Amino acid sequence: MATLTYVYAESTAVLGPLATYAEPHCYDLCEQHADSLTVPRGWEVLRLAMPSTPQQPGPDDLLALANAVRDAAALPGQTPPQPAQRGPHTALEAPAATEGTRRGHLRILREPS
Repeated sequence: MATLTYVYAESTAVLGPLATYAEPHCYDLCEQHADSLTVPRGWEVLRLAMPSTPQQPGPDDLLALANAVRDAAALPGQTPPQPAQRGPHTALEAPAATEGTRRGHLRILREPS
């Protein structure tokens, strides 16, 4: 996987590692399309070094997934509850929940003491 970014005014296309956030003029490409990329005549392609192993998901990815699930579970016309700001290494907790409580299709589990 790679991200293609281009600057039309400079006739330059840059192919590099997957971007962590969306920007205008950026497109994610599969490996096959990244390898066979061609650009218009007169354009320059900069191919940045790609990581040898895929990047592993981190805490921010887990929070983004939890927020997406929370938003999808909200009833139409209802605004989803906003999560409290948390530090980088704190566990996600639901207010006033007990072990095994179900919220939608997710189950809240506490860490063993």
